[in-house]
Amino acid sequence: MTTLLHIACSPRRERSASREVALAYIDAYRAAQPGTQVDTLELWDGALPEFDAHAMAAKYAGLNGTPLNPQQESAWATLRALAERLRRADVLVLSVPLWNFSIPYKLKQFIDLVTQKDILFSFDPESGLSGLLRDKRAVVAYARGLDYSAASGTPARDFDFQKPYVEAWLRFVGVEEVHALVVEKTLMGSEVDTAARDAAKAEARRLAAAM
Repeated sequence: MTTLLHIACSPRRERSASREVALAYIDAYRAAQPGTQVDTLELWDGALPEFDAHAMAAKYAGLNGTPLNPQQESAWATLRALAERLRRADVLVLSVPLWNFSIPYKLKQFIDLVTQKDILFSFDPESGLSGLLRDKRAVVAYARGLDYSAASGTPARDFDFQKPYVEAWLRFVGVEEVHALVVEKTLMGSEVDTAARDAAKAEARRLAAAM
């Protein structure tokens, strides 16, 4: 059975363009693969832990090879449990809006929590860093209010720190197969917004049918 994890990164549940495109992909994928199990991680439901002093101490204890105390063990177990949802999934689907040229702070918090040595990556003095999320694929639905494409002829494309950041992180933790679904110009009026969403959803359905 295939497990698909949807990491929902926008607090806008009904009007979120990134979520709408991601759900179009998920629905089409489930139609093509009826046994697919879908797990949804809502980053805005208040459940993300803080990376507090105990977690930080556990991080450095692990790097130094020293034993963890009970509070550090508890903090580290929380991070492992959160990352386990990524490890269980075969397909990762992220719905990511662009905020201030980058990603929402809740997604950054999630990345900072789970991207730890021996949780999502390993380090060997001889071979270096290695991601631990192998044999998975990722589909990322990106939403932008303006046109950030190279064809736009505007400086907007020079301020895109959303897609490069997300895809660099995915590859760092071992996910080599990454597909992008981009919906742009969502702030340019209802007709333009609707057309952009429809085009991105059609591409999402085509991608799901081909995978």
